[in-house]
Amino acid sequence: MAVAADTSCALPEEAPLAMPAQSLDRPPRPARRPLSAPRRMALRRLLVIGGAILLTLAGGEEMYWVLNGSGASVLGLFILVLFVVLFAWIALAFTSTLAGFFCMLRRGGGRLGIHDPAPLPALIGRTALLMPIYNEDPARVMAGLQATAESLAATGRGTHFDCFLLSDTTDPDAWIAEEAAFLALRERLDGPPRIFYRRRAPNTGRKAGNIAEWVRRFGGAYRQFLILDADSVMQGEAVVRLALAMQRHEDVGLIQTLPTIVNGRTLFARLQQFAGHVYGPLIAHGIAWWHGSEGNYWGHNAMIRTQAFAEQAGLPRLPGKPPFGGDILSHDFVEAALLRRGGWAVHMIPDLPGSYEEGPPGLTDVAIRDRRWCQGNLQHGAVLPARGLHWVSRLHLLMGIGSYITAPLWLVFLLSGLLIALQSRFVPPEYFGDTKSLFPRWPQVDPVLAKWMFIGTMAVLLLPKLLAWIALSCDTASRRGCGGVLRALLGVLIETGLGGLLAPVTMLIQTGTVFSVLTGGDSGWNAQRRGDSGLSFGQIWRDYRRFMGLGLCLAVAAYAVSLPLFLWMTPVLLGLSLAVPLAALTASRRAGGALRRMGLLQVAEERAPPPVLARADALYAKLRNTPAQDGMQRLVRDPILRRYHCAQLPPPRRPGLDPIDVPLLVGLTKLREAASLEQAGAALSRQEKAAVLASDEGIERLMALGGASVPPARP
Repeated sequence: MAVAADTSCALPEEAPLAMPAQSLDRPPRPARRPLSAPRRMALRRLLVIGGAILLTLAGGEEMYWVLNGSGASVLGLFILVLFVVLFAWIALAFTSTLAGFFCMLRRGGGRLGIHDPAPLPALIGRTALLMPIYNEDPARVMAGLQATAESLAATGRGTHFDCFLLSDTTDPDAWIAEEAAFLALRERLDGPPRIFYRRRAPNTGRKAGNIAEWVRRFGGAYRQFLILDADSVMQGEAVVRLALAMQRHEDVGLIQTLPTIVNGRTLFARLQQFAGHVYGPLIAHGIAWWHGSEGNYWGHNAMIRTQAFAEQAGLPRLPGKPPFGGDILSHDFVEAALLRRGGWAVHMIPDLPGSYEEGPPGLTDVAIRDRRWCQGNLQHGAVLPARGLHWVSRLHLLMGIGSYITAPLWLVFLLSGLLIALQSRFVPPEYFGDTKSLFPRWPQVDPVLAKWMFIGTMAVLLLPKLLAWIALSCDTASRRGCGGVLRALLGVLIETGLGGLLAPVTMLIQTGTVFSVLTGGDSGWNAQRRGDSGLSFGQIWRDYRRFMGLGLCLAVAAYAVSLPLFLWMTPVLLGLSLAVPLAALTASRRAGGALRRMGLLQVAEERAPPPVLARADALYAKLRNTPAQDGMQRLVRDPILRRYHCAQLPPPRRPGLDPIDVPLLVGLTKLREAASLEQAGAALSRQEKAAVLASDEGIERLMALGGASVPPARP
């Protein structure tokens, strides 16, 4: 059925804005201290970072006596160094979360005046909502964007906003489906905000390049823009308040919200959703308290000042080849660091309601996403020495690297501990050797101190979860949203137990990912799977059987060595040995639904969905039933869609100036030899099909094959 819409241009008049690539080597002008920076930041950072250092020193001293109480040894010192590095990582998370706990109990928000109870003042200038998409489900994208746009219109401020769908889609059928869905969306939305659609043919710079291209073409018309992910939904009032905060504070370059994870169906997604709801606010309040105006950027659900972004956040290409050279994949951390280097404040607002996103449905989907994130974060090693970065920005980059490097370090730490156990069992300690010495050569573990060290480490790891539960219990709305105090506590126990079992599998997956990147593997840029995981048990078996086999072998070996060693390693052994059933269970929608019916792992957005989420879900339930169609046949059969599509095509190739489009030439040749549209569709590769659909000559030949009587005309 034809889409009822006109064929007017899908884009507004261009307003170019220069966005030069920044140099990492040339020192910038000295950055000013932002006016919006909170007071006493040095004291805040001293408490958090200094507290983590003191905690690490205390833990390191105790660990020294655990391993080297009878004298120093090479292996004992090696394990001690690993322990100090890893304990410092969890100690900083602990002190930051502790700060977040007291911050939540002491104050109710108010950063940048974002919760000002006075009537909202008038907006100045225009704000753009940007939704970059890459081979996504058009129904999901349009449902979320329509719900957000309608919520904006309901605030009465919709005329100040424009929405842009920025497509980097490479799948030709998805491209045509996006255009049809956009026309239908524009037909449904009668009034502000305006909706625009743009597709890039070359995906230069990937997501960061997609946004930068918009800034260079249209950025001059907008004071700020809001970045949305393909699964993002935002309440209109939240968007307006973010725009007003930028309006009040001219020194702020970026405001990052805390997105609430919603719509979890599988058990894994519900675990992440619950953890984000319970632990997320505590973590976010903590980092907002001590990051101050040197905050970070998570890539979406954030408001950005256009002029600041254009002046300071143009990303350079890193020297060398992928995986360490080329486009910066984890662009958000770097963009935040460059904004702050240029004197602009970067703030986190952890208590603004109305910002939502979805989580991955299973462990496999996290592993696929983490492969790209790992490569991008390891690239930050080349950005760390950049001239002029604030030291907190360098810390963000370093922590991004550490979030993946710690996985192989934990593995080495566990293997080193296993080596000590094997020595104790099979190698008699040679205390003095051939020469007189006061120190033994092998580490002798003190079992009593080791027990207390284990208890202390677990306290540092688990106490933040207890604090988060206490903070949730003190908030009436959050407590009711989780089904009450007891159900929330049961949810914390379930999440902690399953998370602990999945941890060794995740550790090995991330270790393999780091090794792959370090040995030259390039992740590329793949579309993210959303909704249900959709993996068969056979696929899960093939993906996780090696972890299961490793766990069983280690269990047999540990038991053969000694029963205490087996019991000590039980959490790791159990998680690995159950890798296949755990992956299958957590990817199950049925298991997630069963816990939901029991009232466990619930969040407030499930019990009483906000209107914007309820609207997005209702729209998606209606739009997702649209059957998949071949893009070429859809264009031939729908004259309105075809006229619109042809109006958006890029200019034809200029002979002698533009490079030869080989996929187009091959595709056109195949179309000449095809006897029908079906035969043409079977003969064309995806790249050739996309090239044909992007050319006037290709569309004309498709129409001839389909028997269309009127050729398209470019306006």
